Amino acid sequence: MECDVSMERDVSMEHDVNLRFRQQLLLIDEHLVAEDVAALKFLCTDLLPFRKLEGVKSAVDIFQLLMAKEYLNEENTFLLAELLYRIKYHSLLKKLGYTKEKVQECLHEKGRVSLYRQMLYDLSENITSEMLKDIIFLLQSHLPKRQMSLKITRYKMDGPHRGFCLIINNVKFGTSLQERKGSCKDAEELERVFTWLGLDVRIYPDQTSWQIRELLRTWQRLPDHKDRDCFICCILSHGESGAIYGKDEELVSIRTIMSHFTAKHCPQLAEKPKLFFIQACQGKAIQCPVYVEADARIPDLPSVQQSVSPSESIPEEADFLLGMATIDGYVSFRHVQQGTWYIQALCSKLQLLVPRGEDILSILTEVNEDVGSRVDRWGTKKQMPQPAYTLRRKLIFPIPRHPPPSHQH
Repeated sequence: MECDVSMERDVSMEHDVNLRFRQQLLLIDEHLVAEDVAALKFLCTDLLPFRKLEGVKSAVDIFQLLMAKEYLNEENTFLLAELLYRIKYHSLLKKLGYTKEKVQECLHEKGRVSLYRQMLYDLSENITSEMLKDIIFLLQSHLPKRQMSLKITRYKMDGPHRGFCLIINNVKFGTSLQERKGSCKDAEELERVFTWLGLDVRIYPDQTSWQIRELLRTWQRLPDHKDRDCFICCILSHGESGAIYGKDEELVSIRTIMSHFTAKHCPQLAEKPKLFFIQACQGKAIQCPVYVEADARIPDLPSVQQSVSPSESIPEEADFLLGMATIDGYVSFRHVQQGTWYIQALCSKLQLLVPRGEDILSILTEVNEDVGSRVDRWGTKKQMPQPAYTLRRKLIFPIPRHPPPSHQH
């Protein structure tokens, strides 16, 4: 009788261990996007049959194949740790009981990914979109179509809270209750969307120029940045060329605002994307509509997106994106109740295009199209947003598990 009880306890413990192991795999799968799955498939090409890898749709599919080949089980998780290390998902290693340093120590003895496969993967990480076009052109007659795809580097976004989003809303600038409603509408929409995208959002209303500078200094020194993947700052105010107003009607330059978060002044955010969205006029001129003939041909614009190979150092101002509501010298427009053209378009396009896997520059191009197509009720006033960036990689937000705020009830 005692023997039977002991056997049942052993079986129960074995079941619990297996369940916890599979739960760990599911948690890891939740942090990996389609691009990461493609990278894992490539690194496992020498370990698993190609015909089975072709049918893989998720990281869990790969884990199942590895377990079937006995490369992965609850007692031996090193291969998965090695794969996560190779695709630079170091933050997920702790879910398997590893650290980056521990994996590095064991690679020589336990590593299974071939040096050849590692070399090819590392090469693909450093290939820009322009280089990729040249390679595809040169190899068109040598490679089947299904093999003509290479990985473009992107920023890693894998934390439960991917970063902080700071919103400064100078609502008291409104000259009427209705205008203040429009500004609050923008702040509320930004809060909903960036919370949905996994950021920790903080809103600060009615800041003087001095308070804005002090607030930025506080956030610059925040030690929690080291555990986050990005930083976003949204400012809703009035402004002039290259600057925004505090509620005391004193100017703060946009360059000063962004300088707080350079690699020199905020090393915790070095090599991480820092996004600034500024809703403010940049002058007093009004953009007028230009009417295009129906059969006019608009020439293709050359791509300016570039990617820089990793090196031992990066420029101090690297990895920034500045999204301006309007170009220098011109006004921007706000509906007194529905909010500004720019912020509402930004929130709308993020909700629509992040689930499709679009990168931030593609999303901002859509924002430009949206705002650029709007016109005031008299048909005489236009607005053109203007993004500028020093991003070195594609910035793609992981697809949230929940529907966008506009679809929630």
